[in-house]
Amino acid sequence: MQSTPHVNEYATLTRLLAQKGLFARQPAYYTCKVLQILSCLALALALLITAHLFWLQILNAAFLAFVFTQIAFIGHDAGHRQIFQSARKTVVFGLLCTLLTAISFSWWTQKHTQHHSHPNDLERDPDVRLRLLAFSEEQAWRMQGWHRSIVKHQARLLVPLLLLHGIAIRVHSLRYLLSRRARGPVFEALLIAIHILLYLGVVFSLLGMGQGITFILVHQLLFGLYMGSVFATNHKGMLVLQGDSTLDRLRQQVLTARNVRAHPVTDFWFGGLNYQIEHHLFPHMARNQLKEAQATVRAFCQAHAIPYRETSVVQAYRETLRYLHHVSAPLRHADKGHQQKSRRAALEPGKGE
Repeated sequence: MQSTPHVNEYATLTRLLAQKGLFARQPAYYTCKVLQILSCLALALALLITAHLFWLQILNAAFLAFVFTQIAFIGHDAGHRQIFQSARKTVVFGLLCTLLTAISFSWWTQKHTQHHSHPNDLERDPDVRLRLLAFSEEQAWRMQGWHRSIVKHQARLLVPLLLLHGIAIRVHSLRYLLSRRARGPVFEALLIAIHILLYLGVVFSLLGMGQGITFILVHQLLFGLYMGSVFATNHKGMLVLQGDSTLDRLRQQVLTARNVRAHPVTDFWFGGLNYQIEHHLFPHMARNQLKEAQATVRAFCQAHAIPYRETSVVQAYRETLRYLHHVSAPLRHADKGHQQKSRRAALEPGKGE
């Protein structure tokens, strides 16, 4: 796994894709995509205003969770300069996404850039340095208190944790904007405040307090579950790096990522992120070009003996949960051993008194 013999492979692969025109901007595609998402948002708002059956509003809350996630996906693409080459247009578009979702675009951009630069690196990737999940046995052992109790059963608790994902990223957004790292945080914070006020005002004025709270819970929890479940399959259970890796860029990105097998439904549901390997190799490539790029990337990896992981949706989640269960196993075994030792001590004469 020395980097020197492979220094030109990434450049070679890039040239192959460039010759196919796969790095060209896709304004027509993204215009249609934005209009599609805005139409869905308008439909959700129209239902919120006109529907009088509460069960229909619950379905609408679930639909709105889908719409919010699709907005987040399009914001993700914009952050990678897939839509606009201009930095100014990208920022304006990102701020619009902030207004619509209450997620800080600047926070997400800096965090996601670190992730792409150091995928699955236990020391430098923020996506594998979390308080309530462990991605190595060493991380699991470092957990303390109630965090340790959650990590011990993290595979079983993954779905409840993902339900809270939407709330967590809003908290991270606000913390970032209040920190000294943020640039120009006031305007973004104002956009988030406007979103929250309008969101709460519209929901409670139309549905009342009781039904409004239920609508918000369904919407926000399903939003977190949908978005978190899409990102969960991308890297968990793949190669984990630590310290100074000797992998070249091509292998670093391919070996730490997993693709979910292409299908019109998965392509739409995952927002193109099921082509995780291609996306990580070429993050500025437009979403609708990734499927065509995959054939070239996969063949290139096979020709250079680079393992290329692609699996079904079900298998991707199975591997993710199995891995999380595996790395937390030492905590469960340690607690089980401690309990058995305590029972033996209690049964020995004079020690149970």
